[in-house]
Amino acid sequence: MRWLHVARLAPVLGVLSITLLYPLGLMIIAAFRGPQGWSLAPATRIIASPVFAGALGHTLQIALTSTVLCLLLGFVLALLLNLAPFHGAASVGRVVDAYLSFPSFLIALALTFLYGNAGLITALLEPLLGNPHRAASFLYGFWGVVLAEVTFYTPFVLRPVLAGFQSLDPALLEMASSLGETPAGVIRRVVIPALLPALLAGGGLCLLLTLNEFGIMLVMGAKNVITLPLLIYGKAVQQFNYAGASVIAVCDSVISLAVFALYRLALTRLGAWLAA
Repeated sequence: MRWLHVARLAPVLGVLSITLLYPLGLMIIAAFRGPQGWSLAPATRIIASPVFAGALGHTLQIALTSTVLCLLLGFVLALLLNLAPFHGAASVGRVVDAYLSFPSFLIALALTFLYGNAGLITALLEPLLGNPHRAASFLYGFWGVVLAEVTFYTPFVLRPVLAGFQSLDPALLEMASSLGETPAGVIRRVVIPALLPALLAGGGLCLLLTLNEFGIMLVMGAKNVITLPLLIYGKAVQQFNYAGASVIAVCDSVISLAVFALYRLALTRLGAWLAA
């Protein structure tokens, strides 16, 4: 029976090895093996460089800021859709589902058409500011990237939170209100604890995706905002430095795996806390 179980897993393990483990192995070899053999010196030089430190700082700042804002906006939108229903709320949910299928670079492109140097909003603000480049300057910096990522990734938080609301018993809300709890108190004491798993799931997914976001960064062309994915692209495509790109890619992968491990640990601890 044991051999039969292994035989059933063999095709899956084979596909996994070819599509994931083999490329990862080649990347690790390219990162730590040079003409003189295995060495950590090239990787150490790249990791200790100011360029890598700046890219790592930008990556973490953008990802954390975008995730926090996505959590806040997604939670508020979910509250409005469930606790303050309006005509067409169901249609909004279907639009959110369709929105998840769009590629991220389309959002960056749409924001450029609105807020770019020749964008619609920029043209409207030009009489007030007198300089269209000044009106569009924020779009090509840190907050422009955050705006694009929040616009695109908020539905990734909103969808699990909306699903969490479906499992929330309305009787709990009515009971809390009947006991004299204020609306803010109901949200703080009943809604948020019940939605913690959904918020954690959406926030964890959002953080992982924003850490590795490339399409938005490439389309936005933000000045002086280089992230790890952009640095990998520059090393590999523009400089043909595949060893350096592999080193940065390994570091980016380790960070992503660490974030995923922390997310799984937090989810397990939260499940144990809720069960207790």
